[in-house]
Amino acid sequence: MTAQLILAFDTSGPWCSTALVQGDRVLASRFEEMNKGQGERLMTLVQATMDDDGLPLDVLDAIAVGIGPGNFTGIRIAVAAARGLALALGVPAIGVSNFEVLRGPASRQALARQLVSLPARRGGLFLQAFENGHESGPAQMMETLQTPFWDMFPDLDETEILGHEADDLALIHPPSYEPSGPSAHECALPARLTASIIAQIAADKLTDGTRQPRPAPLYIKPADAAPSRENGPVIL
Repeated sequence: MTAQLILAFDTSGPWCSTALVQGDRVLASRFEEMNKGQGERLMTLVQATMDDDGLPLDVLDAIAVGIGPGNFTGIRIAVAAARGLALALGVPAIGVSNFEVLRGPASRQALARQLVSLPARRGGLFLQAFENGHESGPAQMMETLQTPFWDMFPDLDETEILGHEADDLALIHPPSYEPSGPSAHECALPARLTASIIAQIAADKLTDGTRQPRPAPLYIKPADAAPSRENGPVIL
């Protein structure tokens, strides 16, 4: 059976990342660092990625997209593009979170409990628990490293903490835990590889037999946008 051909893209951080993946093979990929302008560049990079392998869009089996958490505007751009492309091509669109990306494509078969940590603004952390390779409960935000968080995620003594500030998080645990606390593996999101990892995880989701919802932005906290200081228009 031929592996599915999946186009993936991600603009959840200060980048625009695309990849065309079939099975374990990355056929083509593009990556550009940018703090803004993803909306103008995304479809250009998508077409360039397809052109790199000489394939038209209508041969794709699925679209995969990064849903965050991350940059609010970037996530909305990518998710809207994925939904539109999938609808036009008549193929499924699969959303993949940055928590899943950090764990990697092979981790959906993992049985161990994990707590994945990503950086949030102003020194905070986004946290997501996993069990048996799938999310266990909703993602949470931890405002500071000094915040006790074990009520959100019980049984951390049997959990690997993975990601941003993992070593420090492993030291914050109730006295009832074992002296060593949970294990930790500190690592960062592989920005240049996000799209290819998203495609591989999406392929696993398509073959595991579970119904996949339409991709939607993963927002864990409200936007940081401040209200306008200018007076609004006078309504007559």
